[in-house]
Amino acid sequence: MSRILVVDDEPSIVDVLTYNLTKAGYQTLIARDGEQALKLARAEHPDLVILDLMLPGIDGLEVCRAIRKGNNLPIIMLTAKDEEIDRVVGLEMGADDYVVKPFSVRELMARVKTVLRRTQTKSTDAASILQVGDLRLDVARRQTAWRGAEFDLTSIQFELLRVLMQNPGRVFSREELLNQVWGYDYYGDTRAVDSTIKRLRARLREATANPDLIATVRDAGYKLNDDA
Repeated sequence: MSRILVVDDEPSIVDVLTYNLTKAGYQTLIARDGEQALKLARAEHPDLVILDLMLPGIDGLEVCRAIRKGNNLPIIMLTAKDEEIDRVVGLEMGADDYVVKPFSVRELMARVKTVLRRTQTKSTDAASILQVGDLRLDVARRQTAWRGAEFDLTSIQFELLRVLMQNPGRVFSREELLNQVWGYDYYGDTRAVDSTIKRLRARLREATANPDLIATVRDAGYKLNDDA
């Protein structure tokens, strides 16, 4: 049974999320402020965090930043409709996805299912080993390596790189990547793709010292360079 940490200080939202997550077969943990969220994340090791940005004490962005230090725990952020900048910053800090308040419970549950499936599915076929130049991806073990040296990616970065490595040199539109990586056609927007690409590039540059692995094709999308 997957365990989900719900972080929100609004009792009505906590009640709705707890009811629907429990009904769907998930175990829930509840934190009503940032400090409690960090304690539970470190002590209980949940499979997913649903994190509100507007929290008393330590805000959601700081919680996300703290969790992201050495931890690939998936995070879905809850954001206010008029706080677009927070959504962008949240994605750039490593959140896997976001949902705008007031949200559809059906939409949120679909996203929870998608994120958990993406992070928990283990591939066992031969194609689970991808190699492009000196870059190697072991899908089954969720491992990434450059010239034999392993390095970590968040779950969403890993999936994005996997799609690009399966088709090196092919240009993917933002809409295609949104559908293949996030798993839905319309719920999100392409800003999630751009933000994740930005963080993935930074991580690859740090791990490989190669700034040219992922290319932007103007007015078209992104591709993995097969000659970098």
